[in-house]
Amino acid sequence: MSLLLCITGMDVEPWLARLRHLAPDRDIRAWPDIGNPAEVTFAAVWKQPPGMLAGLPNLKGIISLGAGVDHVFADPSLPDVPVARVIDADLTTRMSEWVVMHALIHLRQQRLYDELQRRGEWRDMRPAPAAAELRVGVMGLGVLGQDAARKLQVMGFTVAGWSRTEKQIEGLETFSGDALDAFLARTDLLVVLMPLTPDTRGILNRDLFHKLARDGVFGAPILMNAGRGGLQVEADILAALDQGVLRAATLDVFETEPLPVASPLWSHPRVTITPHNSAISDEDAVGRFVLRQVERAERGLPFETPVDRLRRY
Repeated sequence: MSLLLCITGMDVEPWLARLRHLAPDRDIRAWPDIGNPAEVTFAAVWKQPPGMLAGLPNLKGIISLGAGVDHVFADPSLPDVPVARVIDADLTTRMSEWVVMHALIHLRQQRLYDELQRRGEWRDMRPAPAAAELRVGVMGLGVLGQDAARKLQVMGFTVAGWSRTEKQIEGLETFSGDALDAFLARTDLLVVLMPLTPDTRGILNRDLFHKLARDGVFGAPILMNAGRGGLQVEADILAALDQGVLRAATLDVFETEPLPVASPLWSHPRVTITPHNSAISDEDAVGRFVLRQVERAERGLPFETPVDRLRRY
């Protein structure tokens, strides 16, 4: 029984070396050097080529090397086997660090002070709003969203969350389903940590931006997306910024990655860009997680983090 590592878009060799170091007695292969396809029983993947997994007749399970699985389900010939996604404490902590850091940058108007520094201008923009005056809305209340919401609350922000299905979370005001408009209407800073599914593709669009709060401390709402690039319509973000519908946007994910050099997002004065690194996790931790899922499945146990194939998260 073999574990196949299939990665496109980044160097597979460090991952292969790490997994072989962690499990020296296990047969671990890297696509495209599959060997005998019938010997492969598990696959750990990131953006696998369409149809590749269908050529593995004895495949018993698929493990996404990230928290998202939209890249897995992009394959129309995906075998009907269990799918797992990475949920790791280190990855979760790093995502919350990104969210809290950029929320504070917006709260304390750090980009303005950066510009004043470049101009050599000493100017205090007080009084600055308190964290409690900024109503943060976390869109997506999975493991990442819940952790980010709790840590934003620790910093004093007024936080609520929305999810597609109802969730009761102690100490957090929650909205769900058809209550999206009510959630948006009370949100000054929208933090998006949703999965990408057919139902959520393009959800961050012109119509949604116009439903965000207009009576907040900054006069216009702020968008932060570290979920998936397919959630956002970038032309609508740019138009909303230029029209004053959005005050600012901080984006870690994009419709096309890497973000094309010609994209106007790069040079927009109210856009902050990070290169899809908000929740880059420790590779050893991910490697141990992958191997643990394989060991569980071999003992007849389910994956720790199974993906619902209908909901795709």
